[in-house]
Amino acid sequence: MSPSRRTLLQSALALTSTSFFGAGMSRSALAAGPAMPAGLLAGSKKEGALNVIALPRDWANWGVTLDRFAELYGVKIDNANPDGSSAEELQAIRSLKSQKRAPDVVDVGPAFAAIGAKEKLFAPYKVATWKDIPEDVKHKDGLYYGDYYGVTAFAANKSVVKNMPVTWANLKKPEYKGMIALNGNPLSAGAAIGAVFAAALANGGSFDNVLPGVEFFAELAKLGNFSPSKAGAASLVAGQTPITIDWDYLSLGYKQANASKVEIEVVVPRDAKPFGNYYCQAISAFAPNPNAAKLWMEYVYSDEGQLAFLGGFAHPIRFDSLVAAGKVPESILKTLPPAAAYKDIKFASLEQSEKAKKVIADAWPRLVKI
Repeated sequence: MSPSRRTLLQSALALTSTSFFGAGMSRSALAAGPAMPAGLLAGSKKEGALNVIALPRDWANWGVTLDRFAELYGVKIDNANPDGSSAEELQAIRSLKSQKRAPDVVDVGPAFAAIGAKEKLFAPYKVATWKDIPEDVKHKDGLYYGDYYGVTAFAANKSVVKNMPVTWANLKKPEYKGMIALNGNPLSAGAAIGAVFAAALANGGSFDNVLPGVEFFAELAKLGNFSPSKAGAASLVAGQTPITIDWDYLSLGYKQANASKVEIEVVVPRDAKPFGNYYCQAISAFAPNPNAAKLWMEYVYSDEGQLAFLGGFAHPIRFDSLVAAGKVPESILKTLPPAAAYKDIKFASLEQSEKAKKVIADAWPRLVKI
């Protein structure tokens, strides 16, 4: 797992082992699992194996998904290098492509998904629920597509923060002096870059113009509200960084893990479209178990497979369509910010992300004085 990816989820999800079944979906209700093409079932049974890579069991509920898939289809799963990075996943395809232990499927960040497609490392495949996957997170030919995401949110320690900020504009209030912190530095940390993007969207900027986001944090620093401390679970719970701006799935994990110690409230800001970050699934062009790989994709993007992500507080890529169809149990929705906060979420393109990083690298050191 890359450092940035580890920063996003590992510490929180290691503490929040909320299972898919424990979040309101019983095994009896799930019954035999989602319907699957007969040909894939037969082919997968004959292959008898599936090779995945870089799927930590405590990340986005992957442990539950892996166990459920093996249980349903009688396929033995080899999860290689669970803490591996996206770069290592692609290298495994390149170096092991003629071997039986080569990856069948990968789960990588968008930039690495684009690299894999360009190098022809992926096989095209479109799942049955293809139409429900947003256009801006999938390759037009089915070489890769997003599977889950998170959005930038505010979290507050209610023992210190008496009035929960619900908009970016709220963060400028004098009562929040010295309270607001990011999960890392936006010159290098993905969660902090996401915060700058989100602030830009709320302050006259866009995916093509993140400078207003940098200027927003510069104003917070000038007001004395922005803290240079790195935010995390420990600092939030202790009240050292009582207001954090981070990925929602991290903050929701902190909330559940520390419910007996302190009340933590999590809000997706209401004055702008949310900014999200996602990961992608893809089938290796050299998969030793191609039928099992396709069956895995069908399961991950089925209603059951998508709902499983919510057990780890990550949003399934089909979240909007699942909510619209009334397929997300109320018991799960109650653990999350209102579904309306995630409606019609948009994601930055690779080009926009690279441009934003350059703008932040130039403007942040000049403008944000803390």
